[in-house]
Amino acid sequence: MTDTTTEVLADFALDTTAKSLGDVVSDAKARFKSGNLGSLPSVLAIITLVAIFGYANPDAFLTTSNLANLMGQASAVIVIAMAVTFVLLLGEIDLAAGFTAGVAATVMATRLADGWPLWQALAISALVAIALGMFTGYMVAKVGIPSFVVTLANFLSFQGILLLLVKDKGTLRVQSTPVKALVGGNLSPTLSWLLVAVGLTLFAWSLWRTMANSYGAVPRSLVLIKLGGAAAAAIMVTLLLNENRAFEKAKEQGTVIDGIPYVVPAIMVLLVLLTFLLTRTQYGRHLMAVGGNPEAARRAGINVQRIRLTAFGLCGLIAGIGGIFLASFVDSVDPNTGANDTLLLAVGAAVIGGTSLFGGKGRVLNAVLGGIVLALIPNGLPLVGQRSPFGIIDIDFSSSGVKFICAGLALLAASSVDALSRKGA
Repeated sequence: MTDTTTEVLADFALDTTAKSLGDVVSDAKARFKSGNLGSLPSVLAIITLVAIFGYANPDAFLTTSNLANLMGQASAVIVIAMAVTFVLLLGEIDLAAGFTAGVAATVMATRLADGWPLWQALAISALVAIALGMFTGYMVAKVGIPSFVVTLANFLSFQGILLLLVKDKGTLRVQSTPVKALVGGNLSPTLSWLLVAVGLTLFAWSLWRTMANSYGAVPRSLVLIKLGGAAAAAIMVTLLLNENRAFEKAKEQGTVIDGIPYVVPAIMVLLVLLTFLLTRTQYGRHLMAVGGNPEAARRAGINVQRIRLTAFGLCGLIAGIGGIFLASFVDSVDPNTGANDTLLLAVGAAVIGGTSLFGGKGRVLNAVLGGIVLALIPNGLPLVGQRSPFGIIDIDFSSSGVKFICAGLALLAASSVDALSRKGA
């Protein structure tokens, strides 16, 4: 690096000092001590839950079939959590995102039932989802009603729209093989390995660009560690999922179920696209600025109203995509699609992953990590069965009450970490 380049970068307050791996570790420790834990709590939660459930019932939990089922169970919550992340970054909330997903899924299902081509059904479903999100954004950004009040009202209104669409049908089957296979289908072993190869190549390219543009702030050793860890995890998971995970009796009859589930590449594509939008575009930088300090963003020339309006519209679109995952998981839609605890789990997934409820801090990846945490709880607790912790009282861990209590405690713990980290800062 030339002296002129160093001086220019210094003028913009950029650190041009080359760092070693030890320096990076020291910086991470300093951030943790200051309360900026990032995604560390969610990662530790995943490791802890896997260890507990794996110890309690390894024959049922630590199986390839359960691993594949976990991905399907978590997919819809993860996608809707991605949607909610964009409004949480503004310090707002969308309590109607679950029913936005339900309405979008029902629109798609009704159009398919009327004989529409799949692409037309998906297009009208996306337009409806965007319209619902933009309506919410208009009431928040233009009219000035608090998002909690608007989305609480829309929670009821969108539920009414869902009931009108379903009418007396009760349950409407999804008449599309590609949609039904989205959650239940799998790639072939060959395509699974191809997916891993492409994914690791793109990840390596991204790490290399980050290192090249960091002017020495990102050491090569750190890049190699990240790439090596990602490669080891991807290869191990692919090896497991490429095994035939059909039941023994089905195997005897020649049934083969193997390969990476379709939901994995689908969520990976969404993760990459939304992360690029949030971190590599002007819109994403403006959204983070508005979430951090709306008045400072306004004084810097950012159209705060437009950012809020489009963020809710984007939230609606992504929630509509999540509705397709919901429909695919059960191969149908009904008046409860997107209802019950769907929205609560989605918001909880984003917060548990590390997205701040106060705005200005978070990543799309947080939704994925938090979604896995909240999927592990109902997935693993039934496998624990009835136990007597510390010999005090018998608890049926498979009951719905215990599941809700554990999920609530996880969300409360994540919110406490966020609040305490801000207080410390």
